[in-house]
Amino acid sequence: MRKVAVADVGGTHARFAVAEIEGGRVVALGEPVTLKTSEHGSFQLAWEEFGRRAGIDLPQELAIAFAGPVGGEVLKLTNNPWVIRPALIKERLGVDRYTIVNDFGAVAHAVATLGDEHFQHLCGPERPLPPEGVTSIVGPGTGLGVAALLRRNGRYEVIETEGGHIDFAPLDVLEDKILTHLRRNFRRVSVERVAAGQGLWNLYDALAAIEGLNLTIHDEKELWAAALEGRDSLATAALDRLCLSLGAVAGDIALAQGANSAVIAGGVGLRLANYLPRSGFRDRFIAKGRFERRMDEVPVKLITHPQPGLIGAAAAFAKEHG
Repeated sequence: MRKVAVADVGGTHARFAVAEIEGGRVVALGEPVTLKTSEHGSFQLAWEEFGRRAGIDLPQELAIAFAGPVGGEVLKLTNNPWVIRPALIKERLGVDRYTIVNDFGAVAHAVATLGDEHFQHLCGPERPLPPEGVTSIVGPGTGLGVAALLRRNGRYEVIETEGGHIDFAPLDVLEDKILTHLRRNFRRVSVERVAAGQGLWNLYDALAAIEGLNLTIHDEKELWAAALEGRDSLATAALDRLCLSLGAVAGDIALAQGANSAVIAGGVGLRLANYLPRSGFRDRFIAKGRFERRMDEVPVKLITHPQPGLIGAAAAFAKEHG
C-alpha cells in the first residue's frame, strides 16, 4: 500500500488529500482539504498549508491535476495567477516522484476507473458507459474543461484538450444578440464565456441589456440562487440559456471526437444535476442535423463523485507509476 499526496488546482480552489494506491489502483482517498487560491501566493505555500491543516508529514509522491495546459518549463493556470515549474517540484516540495495532468485529464482518469454508482443518467439511452470507444468529458466549472477518454482492449488512454476555448456559435436570433453584446467585453467569445460558471453572469448581463432592464442582482452567489430557485425571471432566463449552450457544445465535442458516450463533470455540472434533465440540454445535444439520430444514441451521464479531480489525479499517478 502506497500513500500519494494528490492536488486538484483550479481557478478558485486548490484541493488536497492523501490517496492510497495498491496494485496500480486507487483504493482509498482521505478527507480533502480545500483552500482558496486567492488566499495563497503560490502552489508551494498552499501545499505547506495543507500539511499544517492535515497535521501529517506529507508523502514523498505527488499527483497534481492542473487547470491549464500541461507541458513546457512553466505551467500557467488559465484562471489563476499561480505558476508551477515542474523542474523545481522535487526540490521545493520535497517529493521523489510526481505526475502532472490537466484537470480534466484527471477527470477522464476518474471516469475510466470509477464504478457505475458514481454516475447519474442525464439523457440518451439509459445504459452504463460503454467498455470500448471514446467518451467525451465536458466540465463546466470556473471555466469549461474538455477531455477525451479512449477505451480499447481492456486498457484506456486519456487525451487532454483545451476544447473549452473553441468559439461560441450562436444557434438562434437571441444568441446572435447575446454574442454581439459579449463582443463588447471580450475580444474573442469562447464557449466557456457562456457555458461555464462565469457564463451565468455574462448571460444575465447580456439579457438585461437586450431587454433594456437594470440589473437587480449584483452578487454571483445570489444570482445562482435566484436562478435555481426561479425567483428572478431574468436570472432564470440566463440559466436556461447556459443549459442550452452547454448541451450544444457537449454535443459538438462528442460529435467531433467520434464519441459513443459523454460525461458532464465540474462543479457547475453538479449544481445543475436536477436542472439539466428538465432543461433544453438534450435537445441541443442531439440537434446535429444529419447526425441527430446518431447523437440520440449517445448516453450522457453526470459524474457524481465529490472529488473526481483528486481521485483522477491519483489514478493517473497509479497508471504512470504502477
